[in-house]
Amino acid sequence: MATLPVRRLADLGTSAIGFGAMVLSPGMYGEVDDRRAVAALHAALDEGVTLVDTADGYGADGHNERIVGRALRGRREEAVVATKFGFRIPEGAQAHRFPVSYAFGELAVNAEPRYVRGYAEQSLRNLETDVIDLYYPHFPDPQVPIEDTVGAVADLVSDGLVRHLGLSNVTADQLRRAHAVHPVAAVQVQWSMWQPVDPGLHAAARELGVGLVAWGPLGGGFLTGTVQEVAEDDFRRNLPRFDPANLRTNHDRHAPLRGIAADLGLTPAQLALAWLLHQDEHVVPIPGSRTPGHIAENLAAARVELHPDTLARIDGALGRFAPEGAGAVLGG
Repeated sequence: MATLPVRRLADLGTSAIGFGAMVLSPGMYGEVDDRRAVAALHAALDEGVTLVDTADGYGADGHNERIVGRALRGRREEAVVATKFGFRIPEGAQAHRFPVSYAFGELAVNAEPRYVRGYAEQSLRNLETDVIDLYYPHFPDPQVPIEDTVGAVADLVSDGLVRHLGLSNVTADQLRRAHAVHPVAAVQVQWSMWQPVDPGLHAAARELGVGLVAWGPLGGGFLTGTVQEVAEDDFRRNLPRFDPANLRTNHDRHAPLRGIAADLGLTPAQLALAWLLHQDEHVVPIPGSRTPGHIAENLAAARVELHPDTLARIDGALGRFAPEGAGAVLGG
C-alpha cells in the first residue's frame, strides 16, 4: 500500500490530499453504479488516502455514506471518516431555507440541537462504524446560533460518538464563535484556482490553529482541463460556470494555466492541487474521482514541489483568469 505525506488539521493527522466521496453517488456527475463507486474508494485507500469525506445529504437516503461504509468494511482503521449533517431534515421538522447561486435558488437545512444526535446516529449506521472522526454541520443554519449547533456536537464528542468537530461553509465570525464553545479541528471551505478562500476566514483559521479542508479543489472537474460539456443528469448543470456558453469562455481563459502545467510536465489537475497545497501547510484538498487512474494522478500532486518563481508565474496567470458565471462551484 502506498503512503502520502501527512498534514495536520489541528491535532488530527490525515493524508495531505483526501478523497471527496460526493462523486460516488448518482446524479452528482451523472450515473455511477455501486460497484464502480466502491472500487474507486478502494483505489484511493490503496494510494494512501486516509481522509474520506462524505455527507448524509449526498445521494438519496444516505446513499453516499452507505457506499463509504460498504467500502470501508475490513479497512476502517485505514481511514479518517468525515461526514456532514443538516440536509436530511426529519419528518415534521421545519426546513430553514437560505439563498444560493445555483439554478434552483435555495437550499434548506435544520441544525437545531434536538436533531443533531439523531443525525449522527443515522450516519453511524450508514457508515457501519461506532465513531465519526470528523463531524461537520454542512451549512450554518440561518435560524439557529452556531454556538447551539456546536454545543450539540460537543455532547457527541463527550459521549465518544464523534472524535473531532468541524465546520463547513462558515464565516470568520462563525468560526470564532464556534471555537469558543468547543475546539474546531477543521473548516471545510470552497477553495481552488478559480474560487479564492475568504482572507478573513483564512486568517482566523491560522490564528486559532484550525485546519482547512478544501472542497471543490478542481473546480467541479473544470480545472482538469478536460470538461467540454456536462450531461443533462449532471448536478453541475445547476451551476452558472458550467452553462455551455460560460464553460467555453472559461476553457479559453484557463489556457495559460494548462500551458504552465505542460511546461512542468504536470497535468492541469496536478498543478491545481499542488498550487493549493503550497498556499497553507494546513490545507487538505479533497478531490473526488471515479477512475483509479485519475485518483492516482491527483494524489501524485502531494509530492510536487513548486519553485517560488513558478508560484509567481501561476499567480500572474490567475490574476488574468476571471471565470464567467458567478457563485459557488459545487455544494461541498
